[in-house]
Amino acid sequence: MHFDLNEALKDAIQTEKDAMDYYFFAAEKAVDERVRKTFEILGREERQHALTFYQAYPGNDLPDFDSMMAAAPDTDSDWWKALQKAMLNDFDERLALELAIEQEDALEKQLRAMAEKIDDETIRNVYLANAGSTHQHMLLVEEDYRAMLGQSG
Repeated sequence: MHFDLNEALKDAIQTEKDAMDYYFFAAEKAVDERVRKTFEILGREERQHALTFYQAYPGNDLPDFDSMMAAAPDTDSDWWKALQKAMLNDFDERLALELAIEQEDALEKQLRAMAEKIDDETIRNVYLANAGSTHQHMLLVEEDYRAMLGQSG
């Protein structure tokens, strides 16, 4: 199977946008102030991750970045499906945090696996930097989750 770097970067941009959409929508629904702020911060950071992949993209066939980020959410994405799970009845912040932990963990693994396939050191480093940041996101969400459950770190 041929590895297509441009397609991998497009997928990475979309995945980060999916995560951004998850966090911004979850922030709108969250009642707990701490959880809402965390989701807002993570939404902005996911947008920044998407930008780093966008800037690394060597092609010229993408729409402008702001238009891409303003597009409707991909309702087939794993992130969107997780959000819908958290919203089955009334919005469930605890479940939204649990699902975010799962999604961040999976994304970090995906980014690290993709980095292994990339020969271009600059682009590989974009993946690895985003994987590291994604790990920090998971830790932040876990901290809020423990706080919600009344546990200390």
